[in-house]
Amino acid sequence: MINRMEEKNRRRFDDDYFFQQVIDVDPKQSSIRIDKFLMDRLENTSRNRIQNAIRAASVMVDGKPVKPNFKIKPLQQITIILPRPRGEGIRVFPQNIPLNIVYEDDDLMVINKPSGMPVHPGVGNYKGTLVNALAYHFRSLPVLDGNAEDRLGLVHRIDKNTTGLMVVAKTEYAMAHLSKQFYYHTTERTYWALVWGEPKEKTGTIEAHVGRHPRFRKLFTAFPEGDMGKWAVTHYKVLESLYYVSLVQCNLETGRTHQIRVHMQMIGHPLFSDDKYGGDSIRRGAIFSRYKLFVEKCFSMMPRQALHAKSLGFEHPTTGKRMYFESELPEDFQSALDAWRGYVAVRKDGGSAPAPDEEE
Repeated sequence: MINRMEEKNRRRFDDDYFFQQVIDVDPKQSSIRIDKFLMDRLENTSRNRIQNAIRAASVMVDGKPVKPNFKIKPLQQITIILPRPRGEGIRVFPQNIPLNIVYEDDDLMVINKPSGMPVHPGVGNYKGTLVNALAYHFRSLPVLDGNAEDRLGLVHRIDKNTTGLMVVAKTEYAMAHLSKQFYYHTTERTYWALVWGEPKEKTGTIEAHVGRHPRFRKLFTAFPEGDMGKWAVTHYKVLESLYYVSLVQCNLETGRTHQIRVHMQMIGHPLFSDDKYGGDSIRRGAIFSRYKLFVEKCFSMMPRQALHAKSLGFEHPTTGKRMYFESELPEDFQSALDAWRGYVAVRKDGGSAPAPDEEE
């Protein structure tokens, strides 16, 4: 088993969306500006991007931020955080796709992403993605360095059928500054999930590595022993217990792909209607006709995993002001939740709705 303290200390060097590179300066290295030094050592990275990363304190020498004109010395250690490149070679087609813009200024934009919209173009999803929409929305702006890739200002992502808040960087400096915040987990990200059953503990922390499933490569799975995957931590709190399902708040300490979905499945409470991780079948209560019809109706109300990025907080790259945004539950999520509330209320009032743990 991997030592938990070692893994916790190592986690900053590996993230699904960013990378941190450590460079040890050679003992015989001559004094040179750090931006020029890094230009020769970072592939596919322009001097402008490096300088913005330096100004955003995403580049440090011996653990301290420096200025772009700083001259390195032999045996110093340089660390740099940059967004991890994705999808090289994929052409982005601008598309006039409406965006639900919550906030926008010269540096960034906060959007409320709908269900069914992939974030990145990829195999089978070259159009209709958030990046296609952003390419159209920013068509009158100069092409920012690095935005020719399939990420176009993105510093984080959420799943195709997950809804909620995302922040988009509009300048290289904003991208560097926000990337650093996401990398060091100084952002605030709260998700609401509707899960099957009632977690035994009303609040808790799930710590288990998350990685590709060894047999089903399109899925991810948890590795509690830490022998595979990447270190991942999810903090949860039960907001509302409805016996058959529960409304749960999740806060991410790490940002692994499908992390909440995999972690909740691991503790026996998969997300309601999640067809990839076992939430699209009845997981609580005996199956009889009326209850089955009710659950199927709820599935039809919400034919996707019940997960919503409810709130997002971060420091504004330019002003330094703390920004915080909240979003309402989307209609499908709210409808399914209200249906379960109604079902439970009828049962408590002694109405005609039969209890799932009773025979019809």
